[in-house]
Amino acid sequence: MIQRIWKQLKTKKMDHSAYISTSKTQVDMITSQLGSNVPLIIEPERRDTYPAIALAATYFYSKQGVDLNEVIVVMPVDPYTDYQFFDKVKELEDAIRQSDADIALIGVQPTSPSEKYGYIIPVQNTLKTSEGYIPVDSFTEKPSKDEAAKLLRQNALWNCGVFSFRLGYLIQLLEEKKLPVEFDELVEKYDQLPKISFDYEVVEKADRVVAIPYHGTWRDLGTWDTLTADIQTKVIGKGIISDDSSNTHVVNELDIPIAVVGVPNVVVAASPDGILVSEKSESHRVKDLVKKIDQRPMFEERRWGWYRVLDYQTRTDGTDILTKRLCLYAGKNLSYQYHQMRSEVWTIVAGIGEFVLNDRLIRVKAGDVVRIPVHAKHAIKAIEELEIIEIQMGTRLVEEDIVRLFMSWDDLLDSLRQ
Repeated sequence: MIQRIWKQLKTKKMDHSAYISTSKTQVDMITSQLGSNVPLIIEPERRDTYPAIALAATYFYSKQGVDLNEVIVVMPVDPYTDYQFFDKVKELEDAIRQSDADIALIGVQPTSPSEKYGYIIPVQNTLKTSEGYIPVDSFTEKPSKDEAAKLLRQNALWNCGVFSFRLGYLIQLLEEKKLPVEFDELVEKYDQLPKISFDYEVVEKADRVVAIPYHGTWRDLGTWDTLTADIQTKVIGKGIISDDSSNTHVVNELDIPIAVVGVPNVVVAASPDGILVSEKSESHRVKDLVKKIDQRPMFEERRWGWYRVLDYQTRTDGTDILTKRLCLYAGKNLSYQYHQMRSEVWTIVAGIGEFVLNDRLIRVKAGDVVRIPVHAKHAIKAIEELEIIEIQMGTRLVEEDIVRLFMSWDDLLDSLRQ
């Protein structure tokens, strides 16, 4: 999804002024898909859209020196839309300046009384201005189907999550809340910001809001219901669906098969991080439900490849043992690093690489086993694509237990020659 959006931004020549706001756990995945030159604004942790947008505003203000009168546009990365949508995005700046509104939005013309979306309700008995925007009266979040039908009769629009505002407007709001407007200071206090959406914290409290109607193609691929509508096959991965399970989809990233029998209108999605079974029209509720789940990521894409957690256990003596499967793409490397709370054992399953342990360089291949004690400096580079089984042992096994010395393999080799 993010690749599609970035391609559309580039086609419309909007990428030169675009940034991606993301949490630090997503950085490697984004750079692996878009490249390392895409500018990122990195959240210390995920906290919802209001903290993320506030942090981005302080970055533009204190790091980039953006003028307070500059209009900022925020949009999600998961819509499915056509290129004409981005022409509407370009109109938001004029809508802000001509209307003198606090916030300008894009509202999508509904195709049905859907319960999945929020609605923008215009001021009654008003028409779209010659400048192309309408004044907004209020908002309704995910109404029932009957309520949605009533809203459509009031010319309500779907809220597609695209906001625009003058930078100074949001900076002033932060100052009024006694929050830092310097990026580094807000990063330090980021965990104190409320976990709340930008809609609730800012948009719905704004004095003057306008919206630009959009009548083209738009779908929110953030729900399984809309995503499966664009999937050509009913089964991805290992699985089988009985003939009487109509309008059912299986998306399976696991190595074991899934069988669905006599269950229509559901989506079954299985990954190393969990398994979802949902009636399609209710799949949007998963976002609130999974907030109650607290576990480490079981699969992650990184700049060098990917890893998957195979097993996790705790011994009676309190020692934790974590087993991972790693894949390093040819030419990629892990940083030169050490750990303070764990030792590791690597078994090379496939490929050829170069391995450094405490400044000693050796060549490794399939069948080799290397042991990495606590505090031992180590790194590896894939000459050919490497597959490694990694066993971690320690009292606290967390991804943050890494002290990096060199990221670049060339820099590491230069240090070994000195």
